[in-house]
Amino acid sequence: MAGHSHWANIAFKKGLVDKKRGKLFGKLARYIIVAARCGGGDPAANLSLRYAIDRAKKASMPSDTIERAVKKGTGELETETYDEVLYEGYGPNGVAILCEILTENRNRTAGEIRKMFEVNGGNLGSTGCVAYLFERKGIIQILAKSVTEDRLYEIALEAGASDLQQFGEVFEVSCTPDAFQAVLSAIETAKIPTESAEVMRVASNTVDLDLEAARAVLKLMELLEDHDDVQSVTANFNIPESVVAELEATA
Repeated sequence: MAGHSHWANIAFKKGLVDKKRGKLFGKLARYIIVAARCGGGDPAANLSLRYAIDRAKKASMPSDTIERAVKKGTGELETETYDEVLYEGYGPNGVAILCEILTENRNRTAGEIRKMFEVNGGNLGSTGCVAYLFERKGIIQILAKSVTEDRLYEIALEAGASDLQQFGEVFEVSCTPDAFQAVLSAIETAKIPTESAEVMRVASNTVDLDLEAARAVLKLMELLEDHDDVQSVTANFNIPESVVAELEATA
């Protein structure tokens, strides 16, 4: 199991991700602004904007806040200019970590992210130091209680998905970026609710973690996720189920 799956599942169970609604809305607004700036304000013609708006709606962001973010992206309202940056580094136990950033101040953000890595047993690396360990995939997550595995498998694979796995209470459908829209549309047409759907970076190999290393890595992941400028964090760790059970028992 890849690091992104472990993190999503553990965070989902513990309710760790985006605990502060105001901070979550701020991140989602940036995502919408950049998507609208790059591809226009019509979600029907701009898939990145559609995905950004879908994420915002799933998080219960008010529609007027979404509309305001779109207008900022198209230039109808004033806003800061955000740069998209990918930070790469190593966490505890040699775990490779990628941070996707939207920031209006690169120097400030770089210093803050570097300090987080250093204080928590890692180091921020140079461009390209770990990115080669990841490949882009479409990832769609669905609560297992929402659909049977057989039905989801049939719908997803017929639409072009490459794999279906279950991580605890969540089914995860994966596909190539090119097939993402067709697979997501097929799942939505079947009226199967999704928890998340996006094209992301997935590790091609993983680093196994024991209990101590898992705690250290997850602490760094949580701190990075909580940073205002961090849109997503991906890592290549693997936590055995026995260690996951220990983590949950001591949470």
